[in-house]
Amino acid sequence: MQDMSNEIVFFDLETNVPNKPGQKFWVLEFGAIVVCPRKLVELGSYCTLIRPGDLSAVGLNPARCHGISRGTVLNAPSFEEVADKIFKILNGRIWAGHNIRRFDCVRIKEAFKEIGRPAPEPVALIDSLGVLSEKFGKRAGNMKMASLAAYFGLGEQKHRSLDDVRMNLEVLKHCATVLFLESAVPGVLEDQWQHNSSPNITTRSRSNVVIKEPSVPTTMNKVWHEDQKSSISSPMKKRCHQDQATPMMTTRSRSKVSKPSAEEANRKSPSVLNRHRVVPYPTGSLGQMTEKVKNILQNARKTPLNSLLKHSHTLLR
Repeated sequence: MQDMSNEIVFFDLETNVPNKPGQKFWVLEFGAIVVCPRKLVELGSYCTLIRPGDLSAVGLNPARCHGISRGTVLNAPSFEEVADKIFKILNGRIWAGHNIRRFDCVRIKEAFKEIGRPAPEPVALIDSLGVLSEKFGKRAGNMKMASLAAYFGLGEQKHRSLDDVRMNLEVLKHCATVLFLESAVPGVLEDQWQHNSSPNITTRSRSNVVIKEPSVPTTMNKVWHEDQKSSISSPMKKRCHQDQATPMMTTRSRSKVSKPSAEEANRKSPSVLNRHRVVPYPTGSLGQMTEKVKNILQNARKTPLNSLLKHSHTLLR
C-alpha cells in the first residue's frame, strides 16, 4: 500500500458569498494537486464543481471576477456524489493552502458533517498565509494571494480552485527563493524590502528637534516674559528662559523637555498661546496711542535712540 503521509496536497475551495443573516457557506468547487515535497513535481490533481443544496445562495452573476455563477453549478454533482473522491485525495496527506486553517478546513468538515460522514484528517497542516506572514512579510502590501501573485508578476487570480492552487504553489516557490537569497547574504539583502516599501516617515529623537520661535528682538522677548511670568505653566517658563538666551531658535534635549499637556499637544504650532495677552493700552483707545507716538516723534531729535526704541517697543507689542 502506498505511503501518502509524506505527500503534500494543496487544495482550495470556492464557495458562495453569504449576503444575508444566517445564510450558510456552500462548497461550489473543490480543486487539489498532490505534490512531491522533494522535487515539487505534481503527482496528480482533481477538480470538480459542486451543486449546492440551495441554488438561491449563488448569484446569477459571479460575485467575483472569473468566479462562479448559478448557471455554472446548475448541472454539477452534489457534494455527496463527490465526497468519496475528495476524501481519498485529502485523507492521510499533508494539507497545504492559503488561509485553509480558518476557512477551507472548516468548510470541509461542515460539508462532510452535513451528509453524515466522517471528515478526512491530515497528518500535518501547512497554511501559507501564516508561514508567509511570519517569514516573508507584507512586501506585496498585504497577504492576499492576488497581491502576492501580482508582486511576482504571476498573473491575475482566477478564483477557480485548480488555478488558485497552482498559483499558491508558484507564490511559495518565489517567496522561498527570495528568502533563500536573503539568507545567503544577510548583511546586504536582509530587510532591504522594509526600507524600500516603508512609508515616507521620518523618526526624530527629542535631541534633534528644533522649534522656531517668533522672529522678534531680544528686548521684546524680555518684556513678553515679564508680562507672562504669572500666567504661564512651568514647562512654558523653561521655554521662555531658553528664548532669552536664543531668541530665534530653541533646541530642546530630552533631559530639559517636560511632557506637553493635552492642550499643547493638539496645537498646530507650539509657539501659539491660547491665552489673552496684557496690552499696554485699553481696548478702543487708539487715539491715545496715536497721541503718544506723535509726542515721541516730536521729541525724537532730543531723545536718545535707546530710549526711543524702548518706548516704541512698549507701544507696539
